Amino acid sequence: MSTTPQPRRPGRRATRVLAAAASLATLGALVAALPASAGQDGAGGGKDGGKRTVDVQLLSFNDFHGNLQPPAGSSGQVTEKQHDGTEKKIDAGGVEYLATSLRTARKAHPYSVTAAAGDLIGASPLLSGLFHDEPTIQAMNKLDLDVTSVGNHEFDEGAKELARIQNGGCHPKDGCFEKDEKGRPKKFEGADYPYLAANVTDEKTGKPILKPYWVWKHKGVKVGFIGVTLEGTPDIVSAEGIKGLKFHDEIETVNKYAKILDKQGVKSIVTLIHEGGAPASQTYNYDCDSPGAGDGISGPITDIAKGITPKVDALVTGHTHAAYVCTIPDPSGKPRMVTSASSYGKLYTDTTLTYDRRTKDIVRTSVKSANHVVSREQAKAPDMTSLINRWDKLAAPIANRPVGYISADIPGRGAGVPESPLGDLIADAQLAHAKSLDPEADLALMNPGGIRSDLVHKASGSEGDGVVTYGEAFTVQPFSNTVNLVDLTGAQLVTALKQQVGGANEQSPKILQVSDGLTYTLDMTKTGADRVVTDSIKLNGKALDPAATYRVALNSFLAGGGDGLPELGKGAKPLVGADDLKAFNDYLSANSSAGKPIAPPKADRITIVK
Repeated sequence: MSTTPQPRRPGRRATRVLAAAASLATLGALVAALPASAGQDGAGGGKDGGKRTVDVQLLSFNDFHGNLQPPAGSSGQVTEKQHDGTEKKIDAGGVEYLATSLRTARKAHPYSVTAAAGDLIGASPLLSGLFHDEPTIQAMNKLDLDVTSVGNHEFDEGAKELARIQNGGCHPKDGCFEKDEKGRPKKFEGADYPYLAANVTDEKTGKPILKPYWVWKHKGVKVGFIGVTLEGTPDIVSAEGIKGLKFHDEIETVNKYAKILDKQGVKSIVTLIHEGGAPASQTYNYDCDSPGAGDGISGPITDIAKGITPKVDALVTGHTHAAYVCTIPDPSGKPRMVTSASSYGKLYTDTTLTYDRRTKDIVRTSVKSANHVVSREQAKAPDMTSLINRWDKLAAPIANRPVGYISADIPGRGAGVPESPLGDLIADAQLAHAKSLDPEADLALMNPGGIRSDLVHKASGSEGDGVVTYGEAFTVQPFSNTVNLVDLTGAQLVTALKQQVGGANEQSPKILQVSDGLTYTLDMTKTGADRVVTDSIKLNGKALDPAATYRVALNSFLAGGGDGLPELGKGAKPLVGADDLKAFNDYLSANSSAGKPIAPPKADRITIVK
């Protein structure tokens, strides 16, 4: 297997390879004449040609989710700890600023590689999502991304669509979105960079569906990248999206390919892993290694990092949308850098990897890393502005259509609490849609991960304050799930609610958003499934009857047992309704007007005991 992809058109990587080849050809004699103490491995060229070590700059980010335009509301902010101990909110993100940040960071760094840890696409705002994320791939090409792992959202539209994203070609149903200068359909060219999926295999062949690893090479320096997504991807992606695929253990997979790279002479290895942790602080610049190495982080990535072979020199992580720079000891006890750069392009991580030309490995004690804010006070990258304007012109007729009115911000993704006002609003909208299909519908449940943003009162364009546009609603619910109706017994509902905080979800609870009328207490002082106080669960003031049957509305993701809630996948008498975005828009249109906007729900249906 070739570990170096062949670019379809000249770019930064191609230029590097040609420059390296020229340097080797013209300076070969000089390299041969170097003393053994210089530690050369046959590479040369440039002012560092006689040095044993060279600093490689690794720029990284994760969970971009197609946020080409700056995210709105709290979704577009990072929290910074000030010197006096106070905290400050900073507006950040947007690809125009991310491109400027990365390009500025690369200056004066002849050895620079840019990598990502998955979820670059999927769950995207309308500007990208409406076009199956082709605009985001074009943007990633322009900002010279070198390599990324897949994330769970890369599988939202299935493996065939992911292959199209990598290799190019027009969408099989929607066709080509752009036209060339002669008005002919313009073929989508795909990603210039490799998507790595080492732990995702085809069930029939047993082989990875995409490259498992890739090697960056520059002037004799070689750094291998292994890309994996979380093994639990099947629990958080629709069954149709992962049909025919198998997801393997992250540690076993990385260790397997680290051995392969080591045998090929690649001793410097970085793992790109779409799995993360929960930092002790929400400030991006807190000290994750206080009081000791890795003490400031918990969650899945800690055990994974401790199990991955010492052959791997650094881990770039994602999935939890958190910000951290930690040193977690590897199995041999040596400190190893583990980083994550929040989400939506609000931060990027700058890591210095000191490469030893003699050992061909990273000097672990010299690794330094820090997260940096993608500030909106810097200049925009003109090429990204042009790209956004081009796609915005295609999306505008749909995106700018008003669908409802709100009286104030309605927090969703950025609420930071188990029950969000926007979650309640969406659940109410799905129950209303369900009642239009079946008047006997009793309640609705909405998965928290399906809420991708906030509804912001301030106008994003010329629509006016308080106006909710189709594009803004799309950003909140971009998955095109259907609203389904199923029969569940009271006992099954209790089991499902307990599965939110027990079993697979005990460490990272998935608190369902509930429609008006369903109430219960969540006691977080307890552990596991006991956190749900069974006797407190009531519907319209009455205790659930374990033997009674209830008509429950939920989206197709939950109806398939998604989010580690298998009990919801056992519903009887299924009825499929419209897509969730239509249900949401219909509810906003029917229940709000310019003179009578919707107020934020109180989010008091779940009583939290801490």
